[in-house]
Amino acid sequence: MEARTSHSRLRAGRMAIALLGLGLSLGGCMHNDPVVTTASVPDDYRLRHPIAVEEANHSIVVFVGRGRGGLTAEQRADVMGLAESWAHEGTGALYADVPVDTPNARAAADAFHEIQAMLSAAGVPPRGLVVRHYHPDDPRHFAAIRLSYPKLKATAGPCGLWPEDLGPSIKNPSYYENKEYYNFGCAYQRNMAAMVDNPSDLVQPRPETPAYTMRRDAAFEKYRKGNPTTTLYPEAEKAKLSDTGK
Repeated sequence: MEARTSHSRLRAGRMAIALLGLGLSLGGCMHNDPVVTTASVPDDYRLRHPIAVEEANHSIVVFVGRGRGGLTAEQRADVMGLAESWAHEGTGALYADVPVDTPNARAAADAFHEIQAMLSAAGVPPRGLVVRHYHPDDPRHFAAIRLSYPKLKATAGPCGLWPEDLGPSIKNPSYYENKEYYNFGCAYQRNMAAMVDNPSDLVQPRPETPAYTMRRDAAFEKYRKGNPTTTLYPEAEKAKLSDTGK
């Protein structure tokens, strides 16, 4: 009887150990630890900090006082420059935010009439200008005319992210592997995105422009006759200041 009891206890103990091992194995599959993404960071800075092409607003602010509604020479130049850039790179309508119910509302309205005339003379159609009136929530803010339009813009970043130490550390295994740190190349990509004139050039090349056939035909005719194909500039001799080196 005692042998049977001991055998039952041993069997129960083995069953408990088996259930405990099964519970530990299942518990190992269910965890809420944060995923370590450092190993998935690309080694190429162009992949870590890619340049994205997106739509952003380009705007200027025309400050208008209380007693003068006309534009200054610098403001007229800003408005004409905005109109030319809108025709070149605008992806939507040109928006004009004009203040109302402010101390300079009357002067702003007079200035906006001049802006409308300048935009129309620069080729902006009436349907291409959308007027929006606004009133500043804070009376301390200066009410001005704001002109803006959407355009394609290349962006990169943000920069200044340091997920790892730069020096030798147990938390920075890439230091011993001579790999680039995470922020490397971010400033270069951001500056390149800011300097590019046409963001679409970063995605695809431009089509070839037609050849200058007049100049090409003249060069081929000289080549056929055996004459030099270079262009002569008679005024080049007149511009020389010295004959040193001849």
